[in-house]
Amino acid sequence: MRLPLAVTALALGAVALIARADIEPRLVSFPRGEVTLQGWIYQPAGAGPFPAVLYNHGSEKTPGWFPPLGKFWTDHGFIFFVPHRAGHGRSPGAYIVDETEKFRAQEKDADRVRAYTIQLHERANLDVVAALAWLRDQPFVARDKCIVAGISYGGIQTLLTAEKGLEVRGFVTFSPAAMSWRGNPLLRDRLLVAVKKSPAPIFLLQAQNDYNLGPSELLGPELQRKGGLNRAKLYPVFGAKDNPADGHGGFAVRGSAVWGDDVLAFVSAVLKQ
Repeated sequence: MRLPLAVTALALGAVALIARADIEPRLVSFPRGEVTLQGWIYQPAGAGPFPAVLYNHGSEKTPGWFPPLGKFWTDHGFIFFVPHRAGHGRSPGAYIVDETEKFRAQEKDADRVRAYTIQLHERANLDVVAALAWLRDQPFVARDKCIVAGISYGGIQTLLTAEKGLEVRGFVTFSPAAMSWRGNPLLRDRLLVAVKKSPAPIFLLQAQNDYNLGPSELLGPELQRKGGLNRAKLYPVFGAKDNPADGHGGFAVRGSAVWGDDVLAFVSAVLKQ
């Protein structure tokens, strides 16, 4: 038997008790130009409108719908939306990893490959912008209380979106580019520019056993320099010490017991601004 859950309506000035069973996601479609992309959305019980989190998945070809995060955010009164970028999951298009490998196979200039990778990320960000526009148009969403978050490749997408602003209240980025940090200095520079230009606060999170701690080491000091609600935090080892997958995607998706209070405090603060 499932029990009623206490749901905190962050930054909406109320605490409500909502009796609910586990909330199931809905498959939805949204337009990006003439292309129709798809994704999964979780909605708390009630009429809303609710604050919303748009979550950018990583590089995996089949991202799925992130049930642990869907539960975490809906338990706290948020819409949770996972749009699938082109070439991922149920969304049509070329898969970004395949495109990168194909270009690398025919191009021997390493910097051209690095620059092309950034071009692909910039193109993919158009999907995120379209997903955000669709999300804000939904009647059950409080359009002025949106947060953008993401992991790995999705962390990259989160920072590229942050640079654009788009009236998003705050950005939560887990391990942006940690898996490709060492091999692409151009991408490192690009993300530093995005952090510098973001008009909204950013919270960057990593676990000690991530693939590479370069994002925290380079972007963290810039967030500290910007001040305000911007912050970065390096957490203890998550899962197995010698398993970077645990410290990367495992930490972001299954680690809410570790980072949840910090993220909720950040989100509450930015939504009150």
